[in-house]
Amino acid sequence: MEIGASFIMRGIFRSGSRTILLHIVAVIIVGLVTSFVVVSTPDSPKIQSEEGILDLTRVHVNKNPLTLQGEWAYYWQELLSPEDIRSRMESGEKADRYINIPSSWLGYPMDGQELNGTGFATFRLVIELSEQDRNERLALRMPTIFHAYKLWVNGELLTEVGAVGEEKSSVTPQLATKLVFFQPENDTVELVLQVSNFHHHRGGITKNIELGGSDALTVKTNLKIASEMFITASLLVIGAYHLLLFVLRRKDRAPLYFGLFTALFGIRSMLVGEHLITKLWPAIPWEMQFKIEYLILCSSGYIITMYASCIFPQSVSRWFHLYSRIATGTLCLVVAVTPALIYTKLLLLIGAVVVLHMVYLIVGLVQSAVRRVEGALIFLLVSMVALVTVVNDFLYFNEWSPIANTSPLGLLVFTIAQMILLSSRFARTASNEERIARELQDTNNKLIEMNMNLERIVEERTHALTKAHDELRISYDRLLHSEQGRKKLLAYITHDLRLPLASMLGYVEAVQDGVMPERNEQYLKYIRENTIRVNRMIEELTFLSHLETGQVSYRMEPVDMVHFLRRFYEQYELVVRDSGVDFLLEIEEVEDEGRDLLVVEMDEHRIEQALFNIVSNAMKFTLSGGLVRITLAVDEVKDTRYAIIRVQDSGTGIPPDQLEQIFDRNYRYVPPGVEKGGAGNGLGLAICREIVQAHGGTVRAESDGQTGAAFYVTLPVHSGRRKVTA
Repeated sequence: MEIGASFIMRGIFRSGSRTILLHIVAVIIVGLVTSFVVVSTPDSPKIQSEEGILDLTRVHVNKNPLTLQGEWAYYWQELLSPEDIRSRMESGEKADRYINIPSSWLGYPMDGQELNGTGFATFRLVIELSEQDRNERLALRMPTIFHAYKLWVNGELLTEVGAVGEEKSSVTPQLATKLVFFQPENDTVELVLQVSNFHHHRGGITKNIELGGSDALTVKTNLKIASEMFITASLLVIGAYHLLLFVLRRKDRAPLYFGLFTALFGIRSMLVGEHLITKLWPAIPWEMQFKIEYLILCSSGYIITMYASCIFPQSVSRWFHLYSRIATGTLCLVVAVTPALIYTKLLLLIGAVVVLHMVYLIVGLVQSAVRRVEGALIFLLVSMVALVTVVNDFLYFNEWSPIANTSPLGLLVFTIAQMILLSSRFARTASNEERIARELQDTNNKLIEMNMNLERIVEERTHALTKAHDELRISYDRLLHSEQGRKKLLAYITHDLRLPLASMLGYVEAVQDGVMPERNEQYLKYIRENTIRVNRMIEELTFLSHLETGQVSYRMEPVDMVHFLRRFYEQYELVVRDSGVDFLLEIEEVEDEGRDLLVVEMDEHRIEQALFNIVSNAMKFTLSGGLVRITLAVDEVKDTRYAIIRVQDSGTGIPPDQLEQIFDRNYRYVPPGVEKGGAGNGLGLAICREIVQAHGGTVRAESDGQTGAAFYVTLPVHSGRRKVTA
C-alpha cells in the first residue's frame, strides 16, 4: 500500500509540478508587490527632541506619524513613577542626564565610566502637540524593548510588557510589540518609561517608538503584520513543498537542504519584526524565542553550503565542509547551553560566520558562472541580494543601520529563485521518459501556433492601420476645426475693428493736420476711448470664437441655484446701484420650498459671466432711478424640471421684431436717446447664448418695445445625489 501511494504521488508531481510552481510563483510575486507597495509610506518628518522636550506644534502627527528620536531625560539605576518625577521637579531638582533614543545604554558614558548592558533606568519625554492634535485620539507603536518595561502617558499606566525590577530575580523578561492608544488632556504629553534588563547584553530602547493618530498607526501596523504574515507563509509553504519533493525522490538531496533552509527562516520571520509568534502564542518563553532565532542563524550557513554543494558539486571544497561543520556545531552548542546574556554577545561572530559562508559561496558561484554552468548566474545574483539584506540586519541589531528586518524579504527573493531552479531540475528529470511524445506534440502545436500567429499578425496589423487611420482623421478634424476658428476670428476682427480704427485714423490725421488745434485734447480722448473699446472687443471676439469652436472647457458641478443667485446679487449689488439703478433679488418663494429642489449641473464661473452680461445690458438701457430685478422660478416639461432665471429692467425696451436678433453676433440695437458708442459691440448676448447652450439650456428675451425688457435663462435641474456646492 505504501509503495502504491508513493507511486501515485510521484505521478502527480511529475505531471503537475510545473503547474504548482507557476501558481506558487504567481501568488508570491503578486503578494510581494501588494504588500510592500501598500506598506511603504512617505518619510516621516525628521524632528528630534532636545533635552527631553519634543516640539511638535508645527506637525500634525494625527495624519503624519513620526518616530520619537532625540534626547530623552535619563535616570540611571532608578525606577521612577510620574509622581516621583513630578515631586523632584517641584522641589527644584531637574534632570541632568539625557540619552539619544533609539540606542542602547551599553557603552553610555557616566561618571567617567561606560555602562554595561544590564541594569535598569527611567526615561522621560515631554511632547508639545499642535492645536490639531490636542483633541485627536493618538497612539504609540511600541517596539520590542530589552527586556521588560512599563509605560505611563500623562501619569496613566497604559501598558506593561514583562515585569520590571531592580534585581534579576524580580524581572520577568518578555518580547512583544504593542499598540497603545490615549487621548491628550491638553497641549502636552508626558511619556515615562521604566526599563529593566538583566538577560540581554544590550539594554534600553534600541528601536524606534512611533507616535501618530490611532487610525493611521493601526492601519500601518496591520499592513506590516499582513506583509510579514505573507512572507512567513510563503517561506513555510515553499519549504514544505520541497521537503515533500525530497520524500518522493530521495536521491536528490538539494530539495532537502533547500526545504530545511526555507522552513527554518519562515519560522525565524515569526520571531523578528512584529514578533508574530507572540500573537499566536502569547505565553511563549522569551528564552525559547531567542534560542530558536540564534540556532537558525548559526545553522543557516552550513545548510546553504550543503545545498550549494548539491547544485554545484565543484563549488565547495572538502576543507570548507569540515570548517563549516565545526564552526556551526560549536556555535549551536554555545547557544543551546548558555544563557542569552552570554550568547547574545556573539551576534557579531555569528554574523561573521554566516557572511563568510555566503562570501565563499559567491566566489565559487562566480567561477561556475564564468564556466557558464546552468543556473549559476541566477544563483549568484540572488545570493548577493540575500547577502546584502542579511548583513544589513546584523548591522541593524548592532545599532549600525537604520533599516530594520530586511533579511526575510531578501531570503524570500533568494528562495523564489532557488525554487524556480530546483523545480526546473526536478521537472526536467521527471519528464525525460515523456520527452519524445512531448516533442511530437510540440511540433504539432508549433504548426498550429504558426497558423494562429499568422492570423493574429494579420488581425493586429489591420487593427493598427485602422487605429492609425482613425487617429489621422481625428487630427485632421481638429486641425480643420482650428483653421475654421482662425478664419472666423480673422473675419470677425476685420469686420468689427474697421469702424473704430477708421475713426481713430481720422482723429489722428486731424491732430497731425492741425485742423482744429483747440480740440486736440478732445480728439486724444476719443482715440483713447476707441483704443480701450478695440482692446475689449478683441478679447470678447477671441472668447466668443473659442466658444463657437468648442475650445472652452467647462468645470461642471452641482450648484444650488438659490445660493448662487444670492452670492451673485451680493457681488454686483454695489456695481449696479453705483450706476444709479436699483437692484432687487426676489427668490423667497423658491427658497421656502427647500434648497435641494434647485440643483443645477453647471460651471459656476461661466454662468456668472453670462448672467452679468445680461445685467450689464440692462444697466446700459435703464435710465437713472430705474430698476433691475432678478427672480427665480421652477418649471417642469416632460418630467424634466428647469430653473428659470428672469432678469427684468425698466429701461427703454426692445422692439418685438428685433427680439430674435439681439443674440446674434455683432447685432446692435441703439434706442432713441442713447449714443451709438454706448450701445456696446453686440458680443455680450452672443457670448451669453453660447455659454447657456453649452449647459443644455436656453436664453430668450421679451419686450413690448416701451416698458423695459425681460431676459429668461432656463437651465435643467440636476436630479442626482452628488455633493452640492453651496
